[in-house]
Amino acid sequence: MKIRHASLADLDRISQIERESFPPLEGASRESIRGRIEAFGDHFWLLETDQGDIASFVNGFVIDLADLTDPMYDHPQMHDEKGKWQMIFSVATAPEYRRRGYAEMVLRQVIADCQDQGRAGLVLTCKEKLIHYYAKFGFVNEGISQSVHGNVTWYQMRRTF
Repeated sequence: MKIRHASLADLDRISQIERESFPPLEGASRESIRGRIEAFGDHFWLLETDQGDIASFVNGFVIDLADLTDPMYDHPQMHDEKGKWQMIFSVATAPEYRRRGYAEMVLRQVIADCQDQGRAGLVLTCKEKLIHYYAKFGFVNEGISQSVHGNVTWYQMRRTF
């Protein structure tokens, strides 16, 4: 297995995994994913199996703003490579690869890369049932997020270096 960055050649598989991982109102559309890859492909980490299949991914852009807000999801042009904060928009694993620690492998790589890049840290939002999962990576729950993405309650979590 290897972790690499996304290219447009990965668009169909990434879109499929996104659809399989999130309810329609919460997941990114194929066009949104295309825009993300074009704008910040180096902030789109993929775990690829030895057979060349994408099993899991994490993506999000970099920005100086400290909080994750809904407009960020569909406006990849907000990406600023020199930004302090790595936002995380999606953590997803294909159904056939779940419960094998693959998302954890990718997240640990994302955290290491962000630290190596001198970022202040990472920010994500998650549902209440996943707070404990992200806490094991050093993310701290900051309470209910400003985000109302998908008409659900999100909690903002931050990992600071």
